[in-house]
Amino acid sequence: MKVLYCTSEARPFAATGGLADVAGSLPQALSRVVMPLYEDIPQDLRENMKFITSLSVPVAWRRQYCGVFEAKVGGVIYYLIDNQYYFKRHGLYGHYDDAERFAFLSRAALEMLPYIDFKPDVIHCNDWQSALVPIYFSIFYANNDWYKGIKTILTIHNIQYQGKYGKELVEDVLGIPKTDMSILEYDDCINLLKGAIECANRVTTVSPTYAKEILDPWFSHDLDSILKAREWKLSGILNGIDTVSYDPANDSDLYAPYSAEDISGKAENKRKLQERLNLDQEPATPLIGMVTRMVAHKGLDLVKDALDQLMRETNAQFVILGSGDWEYENFFREMQNNYPGRLCACFGFIPELSRKIYAGSDIFLMPSKSEPCGLAQMIALRYGSVPVVRETGGLKDSIKDSGDGEGNGFTFQTYDPGDMLCAIRRALEGYANPEGWNILVERAMKCDFSWGRSANEYIRLYRELMKESQS
Repeated sequence: MKVLYCTSEARPFAATGGLADVAGSLPQALSRVVMPLYEDIPQDLRENMKFITSLSVPVAWRRQYCGVFEAKVGGVIYYLIDNQYYFKRHGLYGHYDDAERFAFLSRAALEMLPYIDFKPDVIHCNDWQSALVPIYFSIFYANNDWYKGIKTILTIHNIQYQGKYGKELVEDVLGIPKTDMSILEYDDCINLLKGAIECANRVTTVSPTYAKEILDPWFSHDLDSILKAREWKLSGILNGIDTVSYDPANDSDLYAPYSAEDISGKAENKRKLQERLNLDQEPATPLIGMVTRMVAHKGLDLVKDALDQLMRETNAQFVILGSGDWEYENFFREMQNNYPGRLCACFGFIPELSRKIYAGSDIFLMPSKSEPCGLAQMIALRYGSVPVVRETGGLKDSIKDSGDGEGNGFTFQTYDPGDMLCAIRRALEGYANPEGWNILVERAMKCDFSWGRSANEYIRLYRELMKESQS
């Protein structure tokens, strides 16, 4: 089985968020990857790239140079698409011509295949940036003898980002004939994600619950009617994490190693974290951690409404790391001033500190309004920081309430600060029983959220598609 994974970002080459983690981990079990050769890719990674071929790629009425470079990382073959006009600039996204840039990527991913003598059984696309792959395939390639039998899959990582543009781009920029514009048309504009949902053989999301949620207008960002009409092709597969990278027994960023079999080193990580963040040196005091973007859909408005009450009514310490909207950053600065020695707010993207917070905290808070999958709660489990989460998306699929004595965290359903506080209090009550808490920590650390589990589900999906093409 041959799979081509088409993505706008992938570790270790270029990353802005969770898609890069997925694209850097899932293909290790499955496939080859195609992505842009961005200017921001580090020089040490460029040195190991090999030029394969060049070709001319149609982009609407013009043709553009495309160089194909190959790199091998961790047993995975990466094809990096070179075009200096589109990709020799800083930053992956946010450019005025993003629609054209990623139209080029999508067309190049299809055009290069005969040149590199690789015919995949499945092309697996991700989010709106590669959503044009199944659209282009349906319009231009499906009836070409060389391409016959190839299937396409679209994974929606976050339905909020859809690739919406004005209709004037259809012919001149995207190169799609007017006769096929209805594929893209939606809500008086063109919508690349909508078009891919129509054209792809299967559509997946990054958790089973999110696949159900996006059929609801509250979650779908206006695409629920399109998804409901094609519900037969929709499914959800929970993401995993890189359990080699995220391993408290071998993580060089931690103050002390530890494991599920011997968690004694976790206490040293807590002590050192308290020291670094100027928190009171109180080993028995529960420490609640958050590593998050400071935006509303991450549940920060719940935290804003409830944090003062939590700090007044309990002895808990609290640490948050992240950046985002100024109103939340200002709020946490004020709270840090109000509760010196008990609350610390750290701003920015600091990977080594995030790992220290996972390792040093006792409780990890994720009260998200929506969370397609979430990786932080899985990392927290791996490091023995017991999650408190709202039951939405991948949080619901990965965290089960320990009230029955078998779960791995604490959950709440309603998007309400009182319900969140109730879940936190239950966690603090559990923490007050050291013997029971250690059992819960051990159970959390033994949860399996490796990519092997997720990859097996994708393999089953790929095989289903292959059987359909053979029948």
